[in-house]
Amino acid sequence: MSARLPENDPRAILRGGLPDRYLTPEDLAAMFVVPIETIYGWRKKRTGPPGFRVGRHVRYDPGAVHAWIREQADRDAA
Repeated sequence: MSARLPENDPRAILRGGLPDRYLTPEDLAAMFVVPIETIYGWRKKRTGPPGFRVGRHVRYDPGAVHAWIREQADRDAA
């Protein structure tokens, strides 16, 4: 759990609602209990949660991952 910054702290303004930490492919593999190759396959096929590059590293916004999970659950329920 992270400590919240006071509203008048410049870092709080700079963050502008960004998550405390972006997720790595390894984080997703652990979260979904799937091999890392599955995460890379989803990215290649564009079927998994949307990711973005930071240099040569792939990262995932936790909010986008949660939205993707809800989409999958809604699709399965239909």
